[in-house]
Amino acid sequence: MAASAKSFLADAGYGEQELDANSALMELDKGLRSGKLGEQCEAVVRFPRLFQKYPFPILINSAFLKLADVFRVGNNFLRLCVLKVTQQSEKHLEKILNVDEFVKRVFSVIHSNDPVARAITLRMLGSMASIIPERKNAHHSIRQSLDSHDNVEVEAAIFAAANFSAQSKDFAAGICNKISEMIQGLATPVDLKLKLIPILQHMHHDASLASSSRQLLQQLVTSYPSTKMVIVTLHTFTLLAASSLVDIPKQIQLLLQYLKNDPRKAVKRLAIQDLKLLANKTPHTWSRENIQALCESALHTPYDSLKLGMLSVLSALSGTIAIKQYFSSAPGTAATTARSLDLVKLAQECCYHNNRGIAAHGVRILTNISASCQEKDLLPLEQDAVFGLEALLVLCSQDDSPGAQATLKITLTCMVKLVQCRPHLSQSVVESLLTQLHSAQDAARILMCHCLAAIAMQLPVLADGMLGDLMDLYKLIGRSATDKKQELLVSLATVIFVSSQKALSSEIKTVIKQQLENASNGWTAYRIARQASRMGNHDMARELYQSLLTQVASEHFYFWLNSLKEFSHAEQCLTGLQEDNYSSALSCIAEALKSYHKGIASLTAASTPLNPLSFQCGFVKLRIDLLQAFSQLICTCNSLKTSPPPAIATTIAMTSGNDLQRCGRISNQMKHSMEEFRNLATRYGDLYQSSFDADSTTLKNVELQQQSCLLISHAIEALILDPESANFQEYSSNGTAHVESEYERRMMSVFNHVLEEVESLNRKYAPVSYLHTACLCNAVIALLKVPLSFQRYFFQKLQSTSIKLALSPSPRNPAEPIAVQNNQQLALKVEGVVQHGSKPGLFRKIQSVCLNVSSVLQSKSGQDYKIPIDNMTNEMEQRVEPHNDYFSTQFLLNFVILGTHNITVESSVIDSNGIVWKTGPKTTIFVKSLEDPYSQQVRLQQQQGQPPSQQQQQRTAYSRF
Repeated sequence: MAASAKSFLADAGYGEQELDANSALMELDKGLRSGKLGEQCEAVVRFPRLFQKYPFPILINSAFLKLADVFRVGNNFLRLCVLKVTQQSEKHLEKILNVDEFVKRVFSVIHSNDPVARAITLRMLGSMASIIPERKNAHHSIRQSLDSHDNVEVEAAIFAAANFSAQSKDFAAGICNKISEMIQGLATPVDLKLKLIPILQHMHHDASLASSSRQLLQQLVTSYPSTKMVIVTLHTFTLLAASSLVDIPKQIQLLLQYLKNDPRKAVKRLAIQDLKLLANKTPHTWSRENIQALCESALHTPYDSLKLGMLSVLSALSGTIAIKQYFSSAPGTAATTARSLDLVKLAQECCYHNNRGIAAHGVRILTNISASCQEKDLLPLEQDAVFGLEALLVLCSQDDSPGAQATLKITLTCMVKLVQCRPHLSQSVVESLLTQLHSAQDAARILMCHCLAAIAMQLPVLADGMLGDLMDLYKLIGRSATDKKQELLVSLATVIFVSSQKALSSEIKTVIKQQLENASNGWTAYRIARQASRMGNHDMARELYQSLLTQVASEHFYFWLNSLKEFSHAEQCLTGLQEDNYSSALSCIAEALKSYHKGIASLTAASTPLNPLSFQCGFVKLRIDLLQAFSQLICTCNSLKTSPPPAIATTIAMTSGNDLQRCGRISNQMKHSMEEFRNLATRYGDLYQSSFDADSTTLKNVELQQQSCLLISHAIEALILDPESANFQEYSSNGTAHVESEYERRMMSVFNHVLEEVESLNRKYAPVSYLHTACLCNAVIALLKVPLSFQRYFFQKLQSTSIKLALSPSPRNPAEPIAVQNNQQLALKVEGVVQHGSKPGLFRKIQSVCLNVSSVLQSKSGQDYKIPIDNMTNEMEQRVEPHNDYFSTQFLLNFVILGTHNITVESSVIDSNGIVWKTGPKTTIFVKSLEDPYSQQVRLQQQQGQPPSQQQQQRTAYSRF
């Protein structure tokens, strides 16, 4: 118990939390200088944690120099610990500033008489190859050690040679002959040859080197036909081809030849494994003949294990462009049809194979063919795919072994894909899933529910008749509280929420709540409530959040749940809206706003410094402002009745030349309202840009809110403010766009309906009549009647990315300015580290970081001089690409005007699609611009009325010499 508590404390880093970087380094340095070996080792192995916590060059440089000292004077065990630390911290190596000093300390051990010490040094040099690729002394030592009589040293030299070959073209070219001599030499033992051959995979720096390495490997394959030798050589061959790219088609042919002709199963397995690698890396290089040869081998092999491997290659290819190339036949070639049939024949044969894996690959191939060759008439294939999927579903849903579950996942993924591209098959697929749900194992039921929900999100296929089946199953789940049952409760509830997109009936609510009271824990209830919020069933969600309020341990959780309850209540208030009943609409919006204001207070109380809930607060504040804007717009529309235009309005309009004045005060109010909606749309755009880690559905949701603001502002402009120049073409939505959820589908239909209404009114009547105001009010009510969906990012963050900046020079005290003379430029160095959570790059990856530096004069000191406007401000931008999550760049800044300047450095992120995300952070430092001494002296003399001395007048850069 004590040991586990201690390890927990060690993992959590208690005791180190308060230490700054220098103190932490000094603490470890004390351990390094200890006389006890155990304490020294403990200090060494704690370095990777230090690098993770303070990943900036100044600390990493000092730490690695200390480790190099330990390596130089310590024993072999300590050296091994330093080697492991270096290998673990490979991405921090390039932050070492004194590379020469570091290498010198490590390299001194290579002259030791102890072969183990030399071997560890060689491995150390190999691990550092990325920062010292062209060091000739390291190259020479590796060459020399390859001739050593000590096996440990030779193996270390091979490791170092492989690493240096990958980094240095010169080293690879120089060592290639030496390696080939050793491999072909009779004195070299076979096990050593097997270790030397993989070095050749790095000989891809130029075409001639790659070609000579391929020739050598070709000779080896024929000269040494033993199984081990062929396997290692073929695999090296494949890796070399994959890196050099030009030889991939030849390599595919070679592997297919071995697969067909070599009788050894081990060689066939290796050939399949390498073909899979090439299928994933370069599917476009596979010709029809290659796929045909693989199909023939798969049709003729008697071994299931080999057939499974070949089918996995074909199923990988079937999801890529290779399948289109295979089916695109030249006109008039009869052979192509027969060829095309081979793949289909193989897939159809395998669909009902007694081996689950083979059957899964068979149906995946059929599904991918149906999905990618949509222009062809493939009705029999579609039917085969559906029958094959149903057979596998029946087989795997009865079995809860891991293999069956993996096959079931493939089957269900294929079902979703097939329904997406062939919607007419959805009914039969959904019916088979619902039929099978009753008799399936719990683990399979969970996966099947996920599949049903995914299909129902895309297409409204779950009819009310099917809801009864789901409710019966929900009651049958039982009262056990096992994890699988809890998971099943959540999955089934999700399917029920998706299938009943309108409000839930009271009967369904009662069943769900009863089941939760009987068999669930609080976490299950929370997850179901969260799903209800995502699907827009706010009434159900509010009741569940209410029931959970008293079951949480911390006040932050209490406030979080309370805020969710209030938001659900607010959205529930909006479901009572009715068209043409504007007074009740205003009271509903007022009631919703009351709950939202309570909720935002709770949400603010739930935030902590480590979890500031910035997206949630931003999203809710925008929702509040949007509801207020809607309310204001309805009041403005009503004002046409309460204060119609005065009798002289037409005369005023003619006098002022502004035709809108004849509408009275409503025209100015509408103008304000339109600006407000445009401003809201901009703020939604800013929220979108700051949500780099959000999933695509959440971002789509934010985009829909932004579009609703733009739609209303466009409607105001088209109906009232500027009906003449209203353009409806750019706002007309694309009907063929892929819709991802029911919420999006309903919002898009509202957008289209509103646009049609506005367009028809715009053509028929001149503004402003009651028809125009009614159209605007009805548009607002139609938008609010679609229940808001709180998407995943509101509740959980699956990807986490943050940037940490360090500026130099930086003052010791943040409020203290840095002194700079006004005739000099300040070189501002900006360094940064990209920090990731547990799933880096899940939704999008950082391609480059955009750094923006600007300076503002805060307070002036001294006289005003006539200074060119260019020198008044600094506004610069640079883009840098992070390498191993680290980047650095420099800016030269002018501070000609005396006084205190405020420098702001702001970072934003550019993803792999070129989209800019304003992730922050923003860092500020102060600079005090001082007058240089010589100018000060001249100015003082001028003030005293003394002409500057001749000697001073002639002073230049050369005068002091």
